[in-house]
Amino acid sequence: MKTVDLNCDLGEAFGAYTHLLVMDEQILPYISSANIACGFHASDPVTMQKTVAAAVHAGVSLGAHPGLPDLVGFGRRTMAISPQEAEASVVYQVGALQAFAHAAGTELHHVKPHGALYNMAAKDAALAEAICRGVRSCGKELVLVALFGSEMVRAAQKLDVPYACEVFADRAYQDDGTLVPRSQPGAVITDESEAVSRSVRMVTQGVVTTVSGKDIPVQADTICVHGDNPKALAFVQNIRNAFTEAGVAIKHF
Repeated sequence: MKTVDLNCDLGEAFGAYTHLLVMDEQILPYISSANIACGFHASDPVTMQKTVAAAVHAGVSLGAHPGLPDLVGFGRRTMAISPQEAEASVVYQVGALQAFAHAAGTELHHVKPHGALYNMAAKDAALAEAICRGVRSCGKELVLVALFGSEMVRAAQKLDVPYACEVFADRAYQDDGTLVPRSQPGAVITDESEAVSRSVRMVTQGVVTTVSGKDIPVQADTICVHGDNPKALAFVQNIRNAFTEAGVAIKHF
């Protein structure tokens, strides 16, 4: 039977804005990996602690979700950041979540950069290598989650960092395999049937249709649904059901 990891970005509430924690708890039973925000683009220590505990209770694999230091922009605005700053930032954020994982009696499994940091590193080799160095210094067993065909994948191969290729259920693709910027119309997929059909096709056929209508190859080791998407719960429920019907098992990589 074919298997795929289903991941979701969680723990992105902070301060008084706790409504996302309710959805997080509803989503956890349907996924196999959680990417938990580390306080830079979202979250706070209490939220990190609660999200780790909830993920451990659900038997979900724990991952750090480091981002740019931009709470106002939710880490989705491009910033001028040097490779040295990126490496140190990754170590700082992953280390914080590792402490909460250890306190809960478990270990981190993977690291997935967030938002603009993820997209910048997909095209910038120096930034990608800096992120890989940061991940490796936090633990040689940590798996980097990276966009298929990106500079992060090439950097992981070069620096011998374990990696998993990621595809997105709720984001549109450009012909070069990168994600359509959120500033452009249609960048985020909101139609449930479209998200489900794309997900099944990416996993079972290894292709995705871009905004221009072109089919491009993808490698789907793990498939992401964004936790801040208002339809995230419906997406993970329906995607999981569709995978079962297609003979695909959900299992963390």
